[in-house]
Amino acid sequence: MELSDPNTPQVSSSPNDATSRRKSGRVKQKPVLLQTDPNAMIGSNSSAKRKRAAADEEPEANGADSGETSSDEIESDPDEEELKEKRRKSRSKKPSAKPAAKKPKTNKLKTTSLPVRPVANGIKKPSKPRQPRPRPNAAIAEGDTGLFSEIFAGNHTADSVAAEWITRYDQHNANAMTELINLVLKCTGCNLQVDVHDIEDPDNAASKLEDLQEEYQAQKITDYPLISKAKAYSSFRTAITAFFYSLITTAHAAGVLYSDLALIENIEVWVTTMSATRIRPFRHTATVICLTMESALCKVYSYLADNKANFQRQKEGEEAKKNVNKQRVASLRDKVTECERKIGLVDTMLENIFSAVYVHRYRDVDPKIRLDCITALGHWIANAPDKYFASNFLRYLGWLLSDSSGPNRAEVVKQLSKLYKNNDDIGRLRAFTERFRPRFVEMAVQDAEPNVKAAAIGMLDLVRATELLEPDDVDSVGRLIFDSVPKTRKAVAGFFAANVTDLYESVVDELGGEENLVEAVGEEDADDFDEPRRTWLMFKCLAEALQDYNREEGDEDEDAVLSKAGGTLTGPEVDSRFALAAQAVCENVDYLEDWEALAGYLLYDTSSVASNSRQAQSPENMFKKRCQLTEAEEMILLEVLNAAVKQRLLQAADAQTDKKSKKSRTRAEDAQMNQEQVARRLAQYLPRLLRKFGANPATAAIVLRLEHVLDLDIFQELRLESTTFASLLDDIKKQFLTHVDQGVLTEASNAMLHARTFEDLEEVTEEKLQGLWSDTINALQHIVKSKASGRGYDISGFGNVVSRIANLASISDCITIFETELSSSTTK
Repeated sequence: MELSDPNTPQVSSSPNDATSRRKSGRVKQKPVLLQTDPNAMIGSNSSAKRKRAAADEEPEANGADSGETSSDEIESDPDEEELKEKRRKSRSKKPSAKPAAKKPKTNKLKTTSLPVRPVANGIKKPSKPRQPRPRPNAAIAEGDTGLFSEIFAGNHTADSVAAEWITRYDQHNANAMTELINLVLKCTGCNLQVDVHDIEDPDNAASKLEDLQEEYQAQKITDYPLISKAKAYSSFRTAITAFFYSLITTAHAAGVLYSDLALIENIEVWVTTMSATRIRPFRHTATVICLTMESALCKVYSYLADNKANFQRQKEGEEAKKNVNKQRVASLRDKVTECERKIGLVDTMLENIFSAVYVHRYRDVDPKIRLDCITALGHWIANAPDKYFASNFLRYLGWLLSDSSGPNRAEVVKQLSKLYKNNDDIGRLRAFTERFRPRFVEMAVQDAEPNVKAAAIGMLDLVRATELLEPDDVDSVGRLIFDSVPKTRKAVAGFFAANVTDLYESVVDELGGEENLVEAVGEEDADDFDEPRRTWLMFKCLAEALQDYNREEGDEDEDAVLSKAGGTLTGPEVDSRFALAAQAVCENVDYLEDWEALAGYLLYDTSSVASNSRQAQSPENMFKKRCQLTEAEEMILLEVLNAAVKQRLLQAADAQTDKKSKKSRTRAEDAQMNQEQVARRLAQYLPRLLRKFGANPATAAIVLRLEHVLDLDIFQELRLESTTFASLLDDIKKQFLTHVDQGVLTEASNAMLHARTFEDLEEVTEEKLQGLWSDTINALQHIVKSKASGRGYDISGFGNVVSRIANLASISDCITIFETELSSSTTK
C-alpha cells in the first residue's frame, strides 16, 4: 500500500515516463489512501514515491490508451527451449548461502501516519488442533447414545463434553442432572437408571439407591469397568476422571459453580450416598468420582487464592502511591472481596466431600479404594498446600503407614517422600515427623515387603537430611548394609555412605580441621599411591563403621564366617557379609573409584609412628596414628578393595558394550584403556598384597580372590613378559602349599583354574600345576613312609594333604598324575 499526498503536484505523463515504468502484467488498482488530511506534512524525500503513484494513476484515467500501452509492454512468454535451459541451469547451480537481510530505508522525517501491511512470514502458522485419541468401549458398539457415549466415543474432548452438559444444565437442570447420575450408574457396570422425578426428590436418593442395589445384586455382576482387565476398558479411568475434572473447572469458568449451588449439592447427594453403599462397584466408582471432584476443587481453590493474593498486592501497591487512584483501589477491593466469597464457597464444598467420603473410605475394606484415597490426598497436598498441608490432614498418611496392604504402604511412603524433598516445607512436617518417626524406622528395618522396605529407607534418607532423625535411628538403618536382601543393601548404601561421611567430618574436627589435614598430608601426587592421602582417613572411617555395625549385631568373628563359607571340601564360593556390604557401598561411593589409593593404604606401614612427644603432636604423626588399621579393619578393607576393582572393571565393560551413545566408539576406546590399566596395576599389586597378607588365612583368601577378576586376555594384548605371569603363579602356589585353611585352598585352586584359560602361556600354567601335584603327592608319600617306619601316623597332616588333593582334582585330571607319580616311586 502506497502513501499519497493531495498537495503533491502531479507529474505529467510522457513517453519516457511510460517506458520507465515497471513492465508488469498485473491488474492495477487505485491505491487506498490512509491519510486524507490535505494539511499533512510529508518530507521531500518521499517525492519519488509520490511521482510514481501519480504516474500510475494517469493511465487509469486514460482508459484505452493505458490498456494499449500496457499490452505493448508485456513481454512475450518464453518458449519451450528457454524453459528447459532455465531448468537445467537451476539444477546445476549450487545453492548459495543465504544473503544477509538488507536494512530497510527509513524516513527520518516524522509523518502523521504509516501504511499498515501484513507481514507474511512474521506470524507462525497455527498448528492444527490435535484430535482426541479414540477410546474403544463395548458400550459404544451396542449403540449407546447418552453422555456415556459422548465421553468414550473419541469424537469429543472432556472439556467439550463438559461444556455441552453445562449448556444443557442451564436449559433444563433436572434433565441434565438425571443424565449425569445415570452416567455414574453406567460407570458402575449397571444398566439401571433414575428418572427426573427421582432427581427432583433428593431426600429419596438413599432409598432409590437401595432399590438399585438390590436389582444390581440380582444380576450377579462380578466385574465392573473401573477394575476390568478387558481391552475395551483400558482407558476407562482416565476418561471418566477427565470428564468430572473438566466438569468442575468448566463450571468454575462459567460461574455456575458459584451462582447455582444446587449443582454441586445435587451431585453430592447422589454420589456421596453411593460411596457409602455395601456394593463394591457402586462404592469404588463413586469414591473415585468424588476424589476427582475434590482434586478439581483443589485446583480452583489454589487458583482463587493466587488471584486474591495478586489483587491484594496490587491494591496495597496502589494505596502506597503518592497520587492514589481511588477508583482503581475500589475496583481491586471488590475483586478481593469476590475472591474471598468464592474461596469460602469452594472451601465448604471441599469440607463436605472430605467429611462425607474420605473420612470413611481411607479405611475401606477394599485395598484398591484405600490406595485411591492415599494417592488423592498426596495430590491435594501438592496442589492446595494452604488448605491440606496441615497436621489434621497429614495424620491420615501417618495412619495409613500401618496399612495391611504392601502397595498401599509403598504409596504412602512415595507421597511423603515428595513432601520431604521440598526443603521449604520441612517446618510444617516437624510435628508430623516427631509423631510418626518410630513407624518410619520400623518400616525400614522390619517391613516384610522388600519394595516397601527400600522405599522407606529412601524416605528416611530425605528425613535424615533435615536433621529430624535421632542418632539411634540412624544407626538402626545403617546396620541394614548387612541385610540379606540385595535390594535392601542397595537402597541403604547411600544412607550408610552419609553415615561414613559424618564420621569422617567428626574425625577431621578432632585432628584440628581441614587445614591441619592438608598440612599432614602435604601435596598429593596423582600417580604416587604409596604416600599418605586424605582419602585414607575416609577408608579408615569406612572400615570402622562396618566393624561397629557388625559388632552391634552380635555376629560371629569374620574368621568363623569365612571358615563356614568354605567348610566343605569342594563347596561353592560364598561371599562374606563384608563382601556383600562392600559391593553395595562401591556402587554409591565416589571415592572408592580410586581403588589404587586403597591398595596403597593397605600396603603402607602405619605402625612406624614417632614416639617422641614433640613429634607425636605434629599433624603428620597424628594423621598416621589415626589411620592405623587393626587386623579386622584390614580384612574389611581388602573386601572393599575386591568390590572396588570389580566395580571399576564392570563399569569399563558396560561402557565398552554400550552402543546407544553417540560417542560409543570413543567410550569403548577409553573403556579398553581403563581395563588395560587396571590389569597392569593389579598385576603389580597382587604379589605385594600376598607378601603382606599371605600369612593370615582370612586375608590371604581375600587377596587370592582378586586374581579371579583379572582379564587374562589383557595380558596378551599388553604382551607382558612370561616371568611376570609365572611369578604370580608362584605366589599362588606358595599360598596353596603353606595353608591348610579350606578357604585359602579353594581360592588358590580357583585362581589356578582361571590362569589355565590364558592360552598363550598355557605351558607355564601347566608346569606350575604339575609342580603342585608333585609336591602334594610327595607329602602324601612322606606320611605313608613315616607310618611304615614306625614313627606314627600324622592324622592332621594326612587330612591336609587329602584336602589339597581334592582341590587339585577339581581343576585338573588326577588319574594320569597318580599313575605317573606312583609308577615312578615304585621304580625307585
